Amino acid sequence: MTAFAASAASSAHPPADVHRADLMARLQALPACDIAIVGGGATGLGVALDAAARGLSVVLVESADFAKGTSSRATKLVHGGVRYLAQGNIALVREALHERTTLLANAPHLAQPLPFVMPSYRLLDTPFYGVGLKMYDALAGKAGLGRTELLGKARTRALLPTARAEGLHGGVKYWDGQFDDARLALALARTAAARGALLVNYCAAKRLVHENGKVAGLVCVDGETGAEFTLRARCVVNATGVWVDALRQQDGDAVGRPVESMVAPSQGVHLVVDREFLPGDHALLVPKTADGRVLFAVPWLGKVILGTTDTPRHDLVREPLPFDEEVDFILREAARYLRRGPTRDDVRSIWVGLRPLVKPQGGEDGNTKAISREHTVLVSRSGLVTVTGGKWTTYRAMAEDVLAQCAQAGLVPARPAGVTVHLPLFGAPAAGTPRVALSEASGLHSYGAEADAVRALPGADVELTAGLSEAMVRYAVRFEYARNVEDVLARRHRLLFLDARRAAALAPRVAEIVREETGRDPGLEAFLALAAQYATGRAA
Repeated sequence: MTAFAASAASSAHPPADVHRADLMARLQALPACDIAIVGGGATGLGVALDAAARGLSVVLVESADFAKGTSSRATKLVHGGVRYLAQGNIALVREALHERTTLLANAPHLAQPLPFVMPSYRLLDTPFYGVGLKMYDALAGKAGLGRTELLGKARTRALLPTARAEGLHGGVKYWDGQFDDARLALALARTAAARGALLVNYCAAKRLVHENGKVAGLVCVDGETGAEFTLRARCVVNATGVWVDALRQQDGDAVGRPVESMVAPSQGVHLVVDREFLPGDHALLVPKTADGRVLFAVPWLGKVILGTTDTPRHDLVREPLPFDEEVDFILREAARYLRRGPTRDDVRSIWVGLRPLVKPQGGEDGNTKAISREHTVLVSRSGLVTVTGGKWTTYRAMAEDVLAQCAQAGLVPARPAGVTVHLPLFGAPAAGTPRVALSEASGLHSYGAEADAVRALPGADVELTAGLSEAMVRYAVRFEYARNVEDVLARRHRLLFLDARRAAALAPRVAEIVREETGRDPGLEAFLALAAQYATGRAA
């Protein structure tokens, strides 16, 4: 193990967040690293973990919080992609199905199997979709989670008791998985840190450093102090999601080469309602809505997620607002399949994510459903490595691809792949430990093997709301990189995504605890404005 790795791997936990100054001091004092990663979402964190597990020296900087953008706003599904199967993308589905099993095995406290039911309101839907989903099983092979079943009307109603009964002919049951995306991102970060990676949130990559026409590092800015410093690196990976083109353009400008944009962002909107709309433990899938899209109703952490849309969007804001027609579309389609359709008054939270879809080079395509869902890795002539596209389920395979291309380009030493296939993520409990389904309300179970460490902190017996104690807030700040109220209530605990008004009500007390732990402004006013947006889907 290198000296770089040894200093960070001496403890199971990354440095306590109250010692952020120590993190920054280490970062500024570092003469160079093998690989510097820009972007702390699923892709960047996956690359950081894989590279660190191979013994490379790794630094990752994120301008906001880990998983602040797209990576905390997924539909919470670990899946092969039923709609990709319908599009004939067999290779993508097969890879995702096998990665699904790896993820469920490595993070059983954060990712679990979930049964789905596809209700049939047309006579031939059951056999038609049943054949396709049995093919889904066949592609999964030994990695399957359960066999597809063709259901009669009575069995379908038993599994989906709130589904519309009028016109129901039966249904199809199949298996996929679900997960807690933001906490999984955090588990990746902490696992990478335990393997020697140095990860810092709220630290932006201001510009690339070029020497003799080649990328040689980054100029970084501490988002809390404004201090600038230069980080030298053999390889720089641009993993900034929908924002990758900004760094690519900077690279092209520096060496006098034109750059064609590669990302066509697509907006996905999700609505959260109470469990009374779908009280069982099965998710509902509508494979073809009125306009040909897919609709999910997924039980998650005591609520139900409805979504998602797929709408082109060209502005790259951090907190995009839903279009009114998107919200109306989800509510209208949900009402077609649920006995009681939800209204805007029933919505507890509305959140929007921007997907980094890779557009065909050489032209624009306004139909995001036709743009590639697969990831793309590009290595520029100056050596900047850019990765974008893909989905959460395949983050690990994407990381392997990135490192393979970095090695092929001579930017990092070639090391054997596959080191993360059987690598448990931070908090993974021992085999055989009973699990609480992710469809149930959040709580200590999401900490896995760390639950006792949370209980040992002050405030473990002081419950702020169901599933959130004062000790959890302190743990988020001390050991989980949280720096403000939003970090705690949006991503360490998921209350903002589950019930925005309830999150706003708890925010003042959470702010007090964060201030006690950090000695700095906890960002209460900014969070209250954000919570108002999530509650209504409109700007505060």
